[in-house]
Amino acid sequence: MLMLHDLLAIASGSVVGFTLGLVGGGGSVMAVPLLVYVVGVPSPHVAIGTSAIAVAVSAAANLAGHARAHTVKWPCAFVFAISGIVGAAGGAQLGKMVDGTRLLALFGVLMVVIGIAMMRPRKSGGNAEVELTRESMPRLLPWLIGVGFLVGALSGFFGIGGGFLIVPGLIGATAMPLINAIGSSLVAVTAFGLTTAASYAWSGLVDWPLAGLFIVGGALGGLVGIRLARHLAGHKHALSLTFSGIVIVVGLYVIARSVMG
Repeated sequence: MLMLHDLLAIASGSVVGFTLGLVGGGGSVMAVPLLVYVVGVPSPHVAIGTSAIAVAVSAAANLAGHARAHTVKWPCAFVFAISGIVGAAGGAQLGKMVDGTRLLALFGVLMVVIGIAMMRPRKSGGNAEVELTRESMPRLLPWLIGVGFLVGALSGFFGIGGGFLIVPGLIGATAMPLINAIGSSLVAVTAFGLTTAASYAWSGLVDWPLAGLFIVGGALGGLVGIRLARHLAGHKHALSLTFSGIVIVVGLYVIARSVMG
């Protein structure tokens, strides 16, 4: 029985890692239902705390892959992440006081709205040359700080990595292409996940052996996800539609599970 439990944990982690590598998000919001309904973690708050550390490590591993592919806009990513850490710390404290099922239902609705909005075709593929420099700082910095703080607060509050919010947030703040937003988002997903995990670990709400198994699966799934993301980036609208489709499907699933109780 223990072996089946371990295999389910590794398989669930690989799904999360694949999604993180492919679209830069969906880690925790998929990890929590997987831990509760597939692996069998009895407490939603333990599932949130365990998923936070596992997703943070998986995101860091996937970030290394995107860095090698040169799809990360580092200065933009660091400003966004640092701003978000402040929001995530406060959000995590509030989130532990609220019923997790209701929070996920609300986030599911938000995911569907974001997914539909991202399906609208953009007039261009984004500005691949965008950088945070002394010249662009007055224009980009307020957006990166403001959106980063808001997304971080939502990330900590809902107990999720926030990738589905970070990716469109980075695009909205800087107009960078989707593949760069996906790579850059993993800096913030890692930072937000570690911030949330630290808060939950302090409260004794992390299953460390389970997190280790999840991380192993996440590393394996991430390799496949990154490779597929780079392939889809070369096809017009394919990556954008894949991102939007996964956001909507997972959002509907989360809403359905929350309503069904």
